[in-house]
Amino acid sequence: MAGTKILVLGGTGPAGICVIRELIYRKHELIVYARTPSKIPSDLASNPLLEIIQGTLTSLAPLTDAVSKSSSIISLLGPNIKDTSPSTLPPTLYSDFYTLLFGLMRTHSIRRILAMGTISIKAADDKFSLLRSMVVLLMPLFFNAPYQSVLKIGEVFGELGSGSGSGSGTKGGGGIDWTVFRIAGIPGGDDEESWKKDRDEGEKGDFVGWVGEKGWVMSQRRGALARWLVDAIEGGADEWIGKMPAVAAGTVDLS
Repeated sequence: MAGTKILVLGGTGPAGICVIRELIYRKHELIVYARTPSKIPSDLASNPLLEIIQGTLTSLAPLTDAVSKSSSIISLLGPNIKDTSPSTLPPTLYSDFYTLLFGLMRTHSIRRILAMGTISIKAADDKFSLLRSMVVLLMPLFFNAPYQSVLKIGEVFGELGSGSGSGSGTKGGGGIDWTVFRIAGIPGGDDEESWKKDRDEGEKGDFVGWVGEKGWVMSQRRGALARWLVDAIEGGADEWIGKMPAVAAGTVDLS
């Protein structure tokens, strides 16, 4: 039986901290599963809405505990661009973790997960983009280990399928309602002032669609991304279940 909290993975990086701020701002109870909880700012770590569980990508017991208390998952896990060694960043490090996580989600009846990818992952509906083509050309030359790791993340979600599932009403594949949100650059600070300024900018709207489409740009500020992610986990992106949309800054004022 699913729990009631939102589980955040990768919550100690700048984007993850912005997600924590957004969830607490909206009064959500949440769990952050982290290898190094000390990276969470003290003003957030002390909030009663937040539970912190320490563990690694291979720590089954604490991960099971975190998943069992959760109703949905936001994951910002991904490789560090600076980690270029296959010995410290095996290509399947994150995809193996997700395979483990999917099993725990099924065991505890958790369906919804939003997981971070990058525009290195190609989707069938993407359009041609010179900028993205340059990224895909250069990444394996200079940052092959993180590039291959990201591709494996795309593959492990793609293998779930987009909707066959195993039960009536299933939207996502394999009994999991997944969305991989693909990003490029995500500038912006994670302190409270920077997060609030950027989330307020997010009121202008976001681009959610395919790389190369009209309106797609190469960046989204962290606070605005966090706002979109919490909107999505609240049900605002169900049309993207089983898909891998690019998420970027909106270019049209929708207010």
